[in-house]
Amino acid sequence: MDFLTDLTDIRTIQWLACTDSCMLAFVLMLIKVPQTEYSRKISNAKTTIAISFLLCFFMMGLTLHYYDAVWNYVQFSSFTMLTAAMFSSLAMSYSMINLLDDHKIPAQTFIVNTFLAAVTCFVLLNSSFSDNALQRNLSLAVTILVFISQSIWFIILFDKTYKKTLKALESYYDESEEHKVKWIKFCYIIAMLTNMFLLVYMLLPNMFLKVYIVWYIIFMLYFTVNFISFIGSHKIVLDAFAHKVLSGESIFVTKNSKQKSAKEELESNKRLRDKEFKILQENIDRWVEEKKYREYDKTREQIAHELGTTRDVLQLFFTTVIKEDFRSWRTALRINDAKRMLLENKDTSTNIIGETCGFSDRSNFHSQFSKSVGCSPKKWRETDGHPELL
Repeated sequence: MDFLTDLTDIRTIQWLACTDSCMLAFVLMLIKVPQTEYSRKISNAKTTIAISFLLCFFMMGLTLHYYDAVWNYVQFSSFTMLTAAMFSSLAMSYSMINLLDDHKIPAQTFIVNTFLAAVTCFVLLNSSFSDNALQRNLSLAVTILVFISQSIWFIILFDKTYKKTLKALESYYDESEEHKVKWIKFCYIIAMLTNMFLLVYMLLPNMFLKVYIVWYIIFMLYFTVNFISFIGSHKIVLDAFAHKVLSGESIFVTKNSKQKSAKEELESNKRLRDKEFKILQENIDRWVEEKKYREYDKTREQIAHELGTTRDVLQLFFTTVIKEDFRSWRTALRINDAKRMLLENKDTSTNIIGETCGFSDRSNFHSQFSKSVGCSPKKWRETDGHPELL
C-alpha cells in the first residue's frame, strides 16, 4: 500500500475509485424505497445501479491485485476500466429506461446483453496475460464493437422512451413538469458520454487514463446524489401512469375459488365507475355553467376536489369519456369565451379579455388563441369573427 503516498500514481487513483464505488453502492443499498406497485421500478433501478458500482469496485480491486502479474499494467488498467464502463452502460440504460417505462426492456433482454458483455470482457481480460499481441488486439476490437453496438441501441431506445414519457406528463399535468424528469436525460447522457469517452482516452498517452478515472469518480458521486434526490419526488412520474390501473388494465386475480371471477370483478368495477362518472359529469356541467374554468390559479387537485373526485379519476374520465385531456378541453372553453367577448366588448383591451377568460398572461393568451383559431385576437375582432374573408 506504499503507493497511497503518491497521489499521481495510477494505483492511488484506482484505490480511491474502488473505495468510492463501494461506499456509494452501500449507501444506495441502505436507502429504503416503499415496496408499492408504483415504486417497484425505482427499487429495481436502485439495486441495479448499486450492483454496477460494486462491479466497478471489483474491477478496480482486481486491477490492483494483478499489478505484478501483467506485462503492461496501464493497458491492463484500461481493459478493466473498459469492462467497468461496459457494464455501467448496461446498468444505467436498463435502470434509466425502465425508470420511465418498465416495459421497454424485458429482464430477458437485459440478461442476454449482460451475458454477451461478460463473455467478451472475460476474453479481453484473459488476453492481458498473454504475450500474443494479435490476440489482445482482436479481443479488444470485438469488445469495443459489442460495447458501441449495445450503447447505440440503448441510446436510441432511451430517446424514444423519454419522448413518450414527456407526452404522458404533458397530457396529465396542467403545467410543464419536464424539469422534474429532465435530470434523468441529463444524467443518462453524461453516463453514456463518460463510458464512451474511455475509447478516446485509450488512444491518448498513459497519463490521461488517470484523468478519466478521476472523472469517473466525480460522475458516480454526482449521479448518486441526483438519484437519491429523485427518489423523494418520484411520484411525479408514477402519477402520470396511475390511470392504467384505475381503468382496469392491470387487474390481479387470485386463484382463490371463494373470490369473484375476473369477469364479475370487471363488471362490478364498470358499474361502479359508470355511476361515479355520471355524478362527475353532472358536477362538471355545473362547474362549466358557473364559469369556474376561468380560474387559472388552481391546481388539478383543487379542481378535482371541487368536482367531488380525485385527480386520477378526473384524468380517467377525460381519457375514456371526453376523449381529450383536461387541459386542452379547458383551454377550448376559455378560447370560446374569448372569441365571444372580443366581439361583444370591442372597447375592452384584448389583454383584459384574455385575463378574464383564464389566461395568466398576454403571451399565453395570444399563443393559445392563434393556435386554436388560426389568427390573433386582434384580427378576430377586426374581422367580426370572419378572418377567412381577408
